[in-house]
Formats: sequence, structure tokens, C-alpha cells
Amino acid sequence: MSQGVEFNRLMLEMRSMQMEAMARTKPVASATPEVNAPSFSDMLGQAVNKVNETQQASSQLATAFEMGQKGVDITDVMIASQKASVSFQAMTQVRNKLVQAYQDIMQMPV
Repeated sequence: MSQGVEFNRLMLEMRSMQMEAMARTKPVASATPEVNAPSFSDMLGQAVNKVNETQQASSQLATAFEMGQKGVDITDVMIASQKASVSFQAMTQVRNKLVQAYQDIMQMPV
């Protein structure tokens, strides 16, 4: 039952991140770029850094559990591990989509 609850919590977290990302985007019709708008590379870099932080936190939690530190529960370790895994898989899928889009554009006739 707790796995279902955790899955639902992860899905809610992912949806909130998606809504946040959608809120950051601006309409294409705008002719003048905003001065303070984040660039695509900045947003991508932030996403990669967040995935890296998630993986490092998971690793630190696992190490703390292996060392027998009090207050570190196996369920917390497994949840952190799964969060890191899901975020890495999502990042990999985004990368694959970007590479595919680039290849499609490069193959377009001029």
C-alpha cells in the first residue's frame, strides 16, 4: 500500500514540476525577447543539476544506512533510490527526444 502512496506522491511531484515548467514558457508570438527570461541551455543545465543532486542525496542516504547511522530507515533509502532512478530515466528520455529532433531537422531538405 505504501508503494502506491509513494507512486502517487511521485506522480504529483512530477506533475507539479511539469506545471512549473509550462508556466515558465512564454508564447511564441512575442516579438521582443524578455531580458530576464531563462535560456533553454540554462533550464536544461538546471534540470541536469537537479538530477545529479537527487542521485548524490540517494547515495549519501544509502551510505548512511550501510554505516548504521540512527534515524536512517531502509524505506527512506529505497524511496530516495527510486526517485534518483526515475529522474535519471526521465532525463535520458528527454535527451533521446532532443537528439531525435535534431536528427530530424538535419535531415530536412533545404
